[in-house]
Amino acid sequence: MDRQDVDAAVAEMLRVLGPHTAEDWTVPAGSLEWTCWQTAAHIGHDLLAYAGQLAAQPVDAYLPIDLNVRPAASPAEVLQAVTACGGLLSSALATAKPTLRAWHWGPCDPEGFAAMGVAETLLHTYDITRGLSVEWLPPAQLSAAILNRLFPAAPPGDPTQVLLWCTGRGELDGIPRRTSWRWEAARSD
Repeated sequence: MDRQDVDAAVAEMLRVLGPHTAEDWTVPAGSLEWTCWQTAAHIGHDLLAYAGQLAAQPVDAYLPIDLNVRPAASPAEVLQAVTACGGLLSSALATAKPTLRAWHWGPCDPEGFAAMGVAETLLHTYDITRGLSVEWLPPAQLSAAILNRLFPAAPPGDPTQVLLWCTGRGELDGIPRRTSWRWEAARSD
């Protein structure tokens, strides 16, 4: 995965959520404890964190930075902040050499940070759409790429449904729903 995938995920988030910024974003985002507003701000936080990791290349921890979205920001302004953070991650990925490694619970390559950025964007967009009662599913092509990079032991099936199952957001026939999970972004190579 790469910067184009991050750009595509952010564009899809804006396409889906942009028409709904006048709605009540204080409702829970799907099954999360966060509101839709908090969940959108979280997407921005993670995209910024991944960009920072790529730029600074720490080997043993996350940088001591956080994104602070002003509480009075409207949902449209939060989406602008997320867009900016997605642009920062995309820019960091554009300049990162494939051999670069930065910490995410171990050494992680640029492709891993791109995959995590896409996953956070699409999965939390899904959560927000649940809260706003908007029918939407993450795109199959990006879901398949996320599974390939972050969930190598995922079961076969429709990539979107498998991704939702892998992250505790959905069910698959004959397989119990997940109540805990984590992706595999770090690589020892």
